[in-house]
Amino acid sequence: MKNLFLSILLFSTIGATKDSFAHCQVPCGIYGDQNRFEQMLEDQSTIEKASKLINELSGKKDAQSKNQLSRWVSTKESHATAIQKTIADYFMAQRIKASDPKYVEKLTKAHSIMVAAMKCKQSVDAEISASLKQAILSFHKSYEGKK
Repeated sequence: MKNLFLSILLFSTIGATKDSFAHCQVPCGIYGDQNRFEQMLEDQSTIEKASKLINELSGKKDAQSKNQLSRWVSTKESHATAIQKTIADYFMAQRIKASDPKYVEKLTKAHSIMVAAMKCKQSVDAEISASLKQAILSFHKSYEGKK
């Protein structure tokens, strides 16, 4: 019984640590909004590069190319997921307030990022990756109150 309890505690701690990168949900008042936007754009650039390399490697038959292809697919997935988690765990859960006059606009733009990231997981089309970048930039502009 003690080993079962320790195993559950260990796995729940590992899961909590892995999923908490977007920022803690303790009301500390220390936020790095600009850092989150920069990280999402870096993730988008990685998705763009991964998609390009997946297209290049997919026609090759050698073991090294197949290995790299697999790694780039995994990388693309993880960076798209990171964007989705940042939007959900940081912006939607903590930063976008219902009292904000632009609440609906910000939620709509945040949702468009979530959908664009999902589409990046499903495709290696450069236009889809570009639409993710545009969605991030559009949300950033709205979030900062710029026209």
